[in-house]
Amino acid sequence: MKWLTDKDYLDQWIAQGEHQQQDFKFEISDARKLAKTFSAFSNTRGGRLLIGVKDNGKIAGVWSEEEAYMLEAAATLYCRPAVTYTIHTVVADGGKQVLVAQIEEQVHKPIYALDAQGKALAYVRIEDENILASPVMLRVWQQSAQPVGQLVEYTEKEKLLLELLEHRSPISLSQYQRAAAISRRAAEHLLAKFIRFGIIEPVFLDHRFYFKLK
Repeated sequence: MKWLTDKDYLDQWIAQGEHQQQDFKFEISDARKLAKTFSAFSNTRGGRLLIGVKDNGKIAGVWSEEEAYMLEAAATLYCRPAVTYTIHTVVADGGKQVLVAQIEEQVHKPIYALDAQGKALAYVRIEDENILASPVMLRVWQQSAQPVGQLVEYTEKEKLLLELLEHRSPISLSQYQRAAAISRRAAEHLLAKFIRFGIIEPVFLDHRFYFKLK
């Protein structure tokens, strides 16, 4: 039986390409941009960062400790709250070094990333992209943090939502808000509760979030 080495694992990871739980970075030039990836992995299912690997999977390697410092800055200075992660170095062919950072999904969400203006924004990971979290997802996290359960009354608002989903699915937040003639806040709140209870799920289509029956 052949035991797999770190290099074997690296080759397998690179062969997978970028996906929901893996991202390649040729180099780190901006810790703030990297913080978006930390936020997205933390708010979704976790993920692995390969530093020193181009988008096409070619290994370029890292040649200084600067990338490790940038990782630390992204996780601690530009994420709110700070994100913990593990990091190790894998030596590939030709002595090229690849930094492998593993970020776990966080229990308490959201994890925000600070942009250039200092604004805190939360991201989710969809396929191989970091996408700004929807207002409904922020509501889901907010409700999940509440220590007590919530009761959902079956009123005309809930009935209308289910009817819309049965006949016009998927629907957007704005479509539901207009059809129900309710405030945006109320629409976000109800959609979030239905997601938490496993009745509906969000889908990302044409760069927008929609909702459909689960």
